[in-house]
Amino acid sequence: MTAALSLASAVPSTGADEPQPVIGKNQITLTGDRLTPEALWAMGRIGSFTVSPDTKKIAYTVSYYSVAQNKSHTVIYLMNADGSGNTLLTTTADNETDPAFTPDGQRLTFLSAQSGSNQVWEMALDGTSRRQLTFSSKDVEGYKFSPDGQKVILVHSVDTYTSIEKPYDDLPLASGMVITDLNYKHWDHYVKTIPHIFLAEMKDGRAGEEKDLLEGEPFECPMLPFGGSEQFNWSPDGRYVVYTSRKKTGRDYAISTDSDIYRYDTESGKTDNLCKPAGYQEPEIDPSRSMEQQAVNHQTQDCNVGYDTNPSYSPDGQYVAWLSMARNGYESDRTRLCVLNLESGEKTYVTESFQSGVDGFCWAQDSRTLYFTGVWHARRMAYATNLEGEVRQLTDGDYDYGSLALCGDRIIAARHSLSAPDDLYGITPRKKGNAEVVRLTRENQYFEERLVMGEVKERWVATTDGQKELCWVVYPPHFDPTKKYPTLLYCEGGPQSPVSQFWSYRWNLQIMAAHGYIVVAPNRRGLPGFGMEWLEEISGDYSGQCMQDYLSAIDDVCKEPYVDRDRLGCVGASFGGYSVYYLAGHHDKRFKCFIAHDGIFNTQQQYYETEEMWFPNWDLGAAPWRKGVSANPDNAEKVTDNQKANPYATSPHLYVDKWDAPILCIHGEKDYRILSSQGQSAFSAAVMRGIPAQLLLYPDENHWVLQPQNGILWQRTFFRWLDRWLKK
Repeated sequence: MTAALSLASAVPSTGADEPQPVIGKNQITLTGDRLTPEALWAMGRIGSFTVSPDTKKIAYTVSYYSVAQNKSHTVIYLMNADGSGNTLLTTTADNETDPAFTPDGQRLTFLSAQSGSNQVWEMALDGTSRRQLTFSSKDVEGYKFSPDGQKVILVHSVDTYTSIEKPYDDLPLASGMVITDLNYKHWDHYVKTIPHIFLAEMKDGRAGEEKDLLEGEPFECPMLPFGGSEQFNWSPDGRYVVYTSRKKTGRDYAISTDSDIYRYDTESGKTDNLCKPAGYQEPEIDPSRSMEQQAVNHQTQDCNVGYDTNPSYSPDGQYVAWLSMARNGYESDRTRLCVLNLESGEKTYVTESFQSGVDGFCWAQDSRTLYFTGVWHARRMAYATNLEGEVRQLTDGDYDYGSLALCGDRIIAARHSLSAPDDLYGITPRKKGNAEVVRLTRENQYFEERLVMGEVKERWVATTDGQKELCWVVYPPHFDPTKKYPTLLYCEGGPQSPVSQFWSYRWNLQIMAAHGYIVVAPNRRGLPGFGMEWLEEISGDYSGQCMQDYLSAIDDVCKEPYVDRDRLGCVGASFGGYSVYYLAGHHDKRFKCFIAHDGIFNTQQQYYETEEMWFPNWDLGAAPWRKGVSANPDNAEKVTDNQKANPYATSPHLYVDKWDAPILCIHGEKDYRILSSQGQSAFSAAVMRGIPAQLLLYPDENHWVLQPQNGILWQRTFFRWLDRWLKK
């Protein structure tokens, strides 16, 4: 199956010596009805969206990719709230992002680099009358206007020298770094700058002098690596700014997830911590102690010690709500929705009856109802809760709902599934029963009408300990049950990320099915949406029941006559990559080949290499130097208080002697979460054992693969490897 790309480009009059081609909606010539890597990269990707004050308009962004130019272009569309009148407002080759309506709803603000650096601009609703609003010396990385439009919060990167010493002025070409503490690297970069939020007043149509709200503080807001403008918000009267920050540096930052919600008073300049009382003394986390000993819960009515983020005022200004985790050091703890009564100081957790995490939320206009999304039984649905914590489900179906925004008596949400990328939908809650859901956009209608997706079925599988696990099984397009098909076991990362109705532009189950494979995707132990006991059984026990759950899933599907037992593959990334490396030594001849992307090969090595130390402190149960901890698989004593297996004694690298199937290792050298030495070590081990192996190494990618041509290379290498060993 092949596909030829032809880019639909316009050449605007930019005044430059050479006009820049505009990357727009791609026209692609399909030579069949199956999904291909080229078709996947030709799809438009809906991003952020915003609703006008009168609820009659919606502005949203779409990113288009050019494989030839190896880059993307983000544009802004405007449509009526019923989905009609969809109009492209972007006319230049510059990325235009973060649209927001002015308070009167007559204009749109947005970010653009038209002036040479990223600044805030505004335009009329037909895309004309553009003018620049900020003239900062640094790029604006995010922004949010006060409700009356008289003030604006701007995000800039500021220099920081906390864990890396400031370089000598007379050695400008020296590349070496003197490192003095942890958190010197994060995700994919060395930490030399951090984001701060700045306050400016609008005067004569432009932002005035800027005040750093964290001036002199070496702390982030928004928090790296993924935080954005959702981490700060205005009060309805424009007096206060609430924001998220983890006010720690170095080792303290690396071992703690304890972020807080702060409130800044624009009149007095005073900042209050809304999560902790004045004078609170944080207990020190000791990596030498076990996971259970670390989980000292200092949560009280007045004190939040876990991960608190994304604050939002109620429309009447009486409450602030935010996402909150209870335990420090546990990044995958259940996220609750916390509501603070600003007058009484009382905090209420209004989603306690929902035994899964809250992913995102928005207030209803009545200030007594909140809408949120969360995963249950492998589907991310929209829910409503009142201030008393009475939760009810609004939507159903085999979908994942994403970001939410209020639009009068409706909610606007992004929605995708295993078979379709994001589009925008309108959700109208009813007093009883499911909400009315209406589709508003058809961004990828061209592909939707021409490509056949494989059928997706829910399958419940018996586990070795008498439980049931939900698996998604994706069948090839035009599936014929009289034939036998090669089959893939998909291993999820996280390790506590859901296998819900996700759509991915790389780990896409439909493109695997389109290449003629049945795909089995288990919601094994450790995934959310099945209660806290199921979620937490993986903590400190990477090689335990979750690995048995994987094998139960593939063994159960192999009972079907259309599954070819002699052509099974196992693939996964991150913790899924760990799973691949571990199963390679424990699969009892089930699989004919493996693919591991950015996986953990050596758990002891991982403890010392990763940058977010709370992760191994919690997930691996204890530091390797803890008294009594052994890395000898013949002496795999229990290391945690609840008697789970020692993760250092069951590390995948200790079982290379049992590897017996070809393996492809993929890794990015800018991945500081799981260093590329892990993938390179696994590749070397396989080669030294005489096992067929390949290494796909990206010098310029992180934990993900973000560049279009690298993405195409990933897909081609991935399927070439599978086809080589499973389609003989």
